[in-house]
Amino acid sequence: MAGDWIKMRVDLATSPKVVRIASALRADRLRVIGGLHAVWCLFDVHSTDGHLDGYTLDALDELIGFPGFGAAMVAVGWLEDGGDYLCTPRFDEHNGQSAKRRAMETERKREARKLSASDADKLRSREEKRRDTSSLRSEVEPPRKRSAPPQLARPADVAEQTWADWLALRKAKKAPVTETVIQQAMAEADKAGMPLDAFLQVWCMRGSQGLQADWLKPAERQVASRQPMSYAQQDELARRARWEEMTGRKWPEAVQPVEAGDFIDVDMQRIA
Repeated sequence: MAGDWIKMRVDLATSPKVVRIASALRADRLRVIGGLHAVWCLFDVHSTDGHLDGYTLDALDELIGFPGFGAAMVAVGWLEDGGDYLCTPRFDEHNGQSAKRRAMETERKREARKLSASDADKLRSREEKRRDTSSLRSEVEPPRKRSAPPQLARPADVAEQTWADWLALRKAKKAPVTETVIQQAMAEADKAGMPLDAFLQVWCMRGSQGLQADWLKPAERQVASRQPMSYAQQDELARRARWEEMTGRKWPEAVQPVEAGDFIDVDMQRIA
């Protein structure tokens, strides 16, 4: 015996072959499905390879109580008539021992996937619960404030106003004020031959994020000899720098004096 169950499709009632058998026998489709079930159970109980020796179509019809049913199954390819035996095609694919093992293995895997999905849902539920708890805890507990970095001391050779202006510029540029930045500024000031205070003043007037000695214009280097400068002097210095940048020429420092021996041509006019 091959087992106490057989495999039947859930959509068997709508199969075109079922419709053809029902039309040929003028029978209800549900009765046709019942006849198929009876035939396949017969083969499952008394056959191991899909062959049923000693059975004819008439014997099959009499056994299931459905005249013409065997011939209708032959017409749609679900049964083969060998004269003194009957055969169901693809028996091993649907109902043999190997087919049942495959069906049971498929069902086992389906159940395993369901359990895995259930475990995954439980895991997601636990994760969501932990996130909710963590979120609630973060709402209750005030966030920890980051400790502000220590503020660097003003160099001794830099005026308070210059230092304050430079710090404000760095803050506006969102640039850090670190010991490394100060040391680099001191190195560039030495390279330019300027005190650090004068170098930072020019830096503030430029309004740039950085400043190197090679970038300085001649007018800007003069800040070193004009300490301290008023706001008007700083504006004048900035105006000269802009003029030099637009014209590509150096700002004329002074009118050249007339040397002795030079000749100056003028038009003579009578003075009444």
